Amino acid sequence: MTTTPLAPARTIDRYLQFCEDRDLDGAGKFLAPEPRIVFPGGAVYNSLPEMVADQRGRYRWVRKHRGQYFEGRTPDGLVTVTSLGTLYGEDMSGKPFEGVRYADVFVLHDGLIAEQHVYNDLSETGTSAPVRG
Repeated sequence: MTTTPLAPARTIDRYLQFCEDRDLDGAGKFLAPEPRIVFPGGAVYNSLPEMVADQRGRYRWVRKHRGQYFEGRTPDGLVTVTSLGTLYGEDMSGKPFEGVRYADVFVLHDGLIAEQHVYNDLSETGTSAPVRG
């Protein structure tokens, strides 16, 4: 029995849910080999465990209210998905935050996430830990 590939926006929504649930094995099934995950401040990761290890200690927890998805194509035919919404969570001092804008831009290759570019306003709200260099 073959499985039908998910629509691109559904792929991203499932991936983001697995990430929020810290099910890295589940989330990893949506990633292409050697993905490029780019975070604010220029941090670049090639795996979810690498990203989680480096981001640990910045917040107690962060989740997303995923609002809208936009699909497109690059000039060379790759699928792109942009997820827009807001972040909510708790900073390291225990102070809750919510309503922080985010945009995640994904590039899919053969239905798998080859790139994720993360943009958000956490540093603008004062809830972000200092960027690591």
